[in-house]
Amino acid sequence: MDGELFPRERTEVAPGAVHLPDWLGPRRQRELLDACRAWARPPAGLRTVRTPGGGTMTARQVCLGLHWYPYGYAPTAVDGDGAPVKPMPAWLAELGRRAVTEAYGTPPPAADAYDIALVNFYAGDSRMGMHRDAEERSPAPVVSLSLGDSCLFRFGNTASRGRPYRDVELRSGDLFVFGGPSRLAYHGVPRVLPGTAPSALGLTGRLNVTLRVGGLGPP
Repeated sequence: MDGELFPRERTEVAPGAVHLPDWLGPRRQRELLDACRAWARPPAGLRTVRTPGGGTMTARQVCLGLHWYPYGYAPTAVDGDGAPVKPMPAWLAELGRRAVTEAYGTPPPAADAYDIALVNFYAGDSRMGMHRDAEERSPAPVVSLSLGDSCLFRFGNTASRGRPYRDVELRSGDLFVFGGPSRLAYHGVPRVLPGTAPSALGLTGRLNVTLRVGGLGPP
């Protein structure tokens, strides 16, 4: 928030899990928001995700590169309108590489090309249960970018959905990267903080852009 007495600093939340506050400036946030709005339009646009048990996720989602559904990937929106998924933009893949470089201090291997993006939209009462990003073959770090309202982000352990975990407030423009020993850690969003988005951004709610390396070609 503007006018804070102490600026927020880079934090290693767990081994391989790094929080970089205010990583995206106001201009880059607006550019990413404009792109998200374009991706959310049909075909293969924003949809409600249904779980195998018949429930629905409260956060709505659109995918790039490959379409995620519980619990796999497909080239088309198999649980939506069936249209081919939108391509992963080269500039977004490069943003993922730069995020990893700045989080860890060294660039990722050239083979770790970010080729999947999941864009989740959270309304004020949305949440995300504790889960792991485990459908990818690649062990490359996950890159998470936040836009709009702040949220309480819960980052846990690799063994279970329960404790120990650590709660982190993610604000608009924040970057969170997790890989290495934390790549398969459980994590979730127990709460969104409505009304906390920067007024100049023009977004009500929260957008999370998660970048992944699928490694889903032939084994």
